[in-house]
Amino acid sequence: MANIYSSVAANKRKSFLVIFFFIVFITFLGWVIGEWMGYGTGFVGMALIISGITSFFSFWYSDKIVLALSNAKQANKNEFFDFYTVTENLAMSAQLPMPRLYVIADPSPNAFATGRDYNHAVVCATTGLLDKLNRTELEGVVGHELSHIKNYDMLLMSIVAILVGMVALLADWIYWTRPRKRDREESGNFMAIFGFVLIILSPIIAQLIQLAISRQREFLADASSAKLTRQPSGLISALKKISSDPLPVEEAKNATAHLYIVNPFKKSFAPKFSNLFNTHPPVEKRIKALEKLI
Repeated sequence: MANIYSSVAANKRKSFLVIFFFIVFITFLGWVIGEWMGYGTGFVGMALIISGITSFFSFWYSDKIVLALSNAKQANKNEFFDFYTVTENLAMSAQLPMPRLYVIADPSPNAFATGRDYNHAVVCATTGLLDKLNRTELEGVVGHELSHIKNYDMLLMSIVAILVGMVALLADWIYWTRPRKRDREESGNFMAIFGFVLIILSPIIAQLIQLAISRQREFLADASSAKLTRQPSGLISALKKISSDPLPVEEAKNATAHLYIVNPFKKSFAPKFSNLFNTHPPVEKRIKALEKLI
């Protein structure tokens, strides 16, 4: 059996390594744009400030925004007794404050966590998940969501959002602004062509990096759930049930899809390369990783 603690540690190292290269990429992008535009790199700081302010307010009110978009209602303990008691027990085991619980009236099984920190955390499940999963499977799912909270995934993804927002602002800047003739001559044709190509590709690259981090955090949350519940089989069974259900989550939005434990949208017949833009790793790979922990 693989060591659960080493799996969690390995996933953390991989996540921060991707973050490091993301920052290097943005720094390089800023330098290229500054050289091409002839304005230096001073405007990069302004882009970071604007992106940071926007992301800060989104992060600070993330729970309210996500719950409103999802049309979620606060869960009643008497009505959703298993959901409440499973979360309460696992939160105590994880040494976390009891998160607020919400439910989405939707027959498709799924769940997500949101909130900016331990004291403002929310775990939300669909009625389909609570109806179709047994208690052991529910423990695996709730353990996964509590692990997102425990590992500060929301904070990490907010940092990434700032970086992605910065790239978007830089791309907008270059779209609406043109280098001065003298600056184009000084920078040379090669730098101009290279800068133009990089500016076109940079938003796509930034999005791919963001999605790669999101997928990596799912592996980490899976391993952390197995560590917390001591029953990888529960989460394995839950992932199989959730992924095999044909119904999409009607209340899911593009802005919230990455939060769910499994992609909430229906499977499409898109080309294989479209998997690059998925916010979740393939369920089959997640199950194989969990099976190594048994």
